Amino acid sequence: MEFLAIIFGLILLIKGGEWLMKAAVSLSLSMRVPKIVIGMTVVSFATSAPELIVSLQSSLSGHSDLALGNVIGSNIANLAFVLAITILISPITVTQSFYKTDWPMMILATLLFIGFLNSDQGLEQWEGACLFILLIVFLVYLILFQKQAIYDEAPEDDELLPLQKTISYFFLGAVGLWLGSETLVKGAISLANSLGVSERIISITVVSIGTSIPELSASIIAVINKEKAISIGNLIGSNIFNLMAVMGVTALVNPIPVGDLNMLSNDIWWMLGISLMILPLVFLPRKKQLGRLDGLFLLILYVCFLWPLLKGL
Repeated sequence: MEFLAIIFGLILLIKGGEWLMKAAVSLSLSMRVPKIVIGMTVVSFATSAPELIVSLQSSLSGHSDLALGNVIGSNIANLAFVLAITILISPITVTQSFYKTDWPMMILATLLFIGFLNSDQGLEQWEGACLFILLIVFLVYLILFQKQAIYDEAPEDDELLPLQKTISYFFLGAVGLWLGSETLVKGAISLANSLGVSERIISITVVSIGTSIPELSASIIAVINKEKAISIGNLIGSNIFNLMAVMGVTALVNPIPVGDLNMLSNDIWWMLGISLMILPLVFLPRKKQLGRLDGLFLLILYVCFLWPLLKGL
């Protein structure tokens, strides 16, 4: 039953996020917001909505390890699982924005997040505010100085919908996210209790892999359709938003203490290590390209990270 609740919650979260994004993009287009702004603000926040709602719901209900584990596990999965599977199917070429803006910002956000967690074994409200303010500064910088990078990452299926349809999608998305988060969080807590393992392990394995499914399916579809827009920047952008928007907003609403200290001694360092590893993989042995050997290496790293946790299940 717990697994069914988690699967049902994930389906609602995924669909809710899709509906909310359609409504948000349509509303932005009807208000004549430039596409460049839509791509980096509206769409990015909408695609991070499932992780945000799950983390908020977990934190407010007193399950902070679910909130933290969801983001840490999702960031690891985005690079060592989703990116790995994508480049195993087809190698991708890396754009200049990767090493000029995307990767450095991801590392800065990761280091700041780790520093905050280690300083007081949690995220306080002022620390959440710092993360969120830095995100706003980063977005302003991108919009003003890195327009081409944003155009490269912008979705190609923007659609202006009739007002009634936009409202319907918005309502369905909001209900889907709320109900999905409730079901997922309760299912995850129940599964942890029934298996006798920590909420950290459930969130970093089952929950984080589940919330990475939309990114995985989108990447595979893009590769199959041979779309040139597929980029490592999409996944790195997701990691940046997870740390600065999801964790920033969640900590602003409610401080997030660390319950399971293994998160500080193990998980965050895996997240940092895999994030750092992406840069040398891009330049070695081929310049500005990620190939199948890189994908295999990342996947092996992910198995090494998960194996000790899965043995606990």
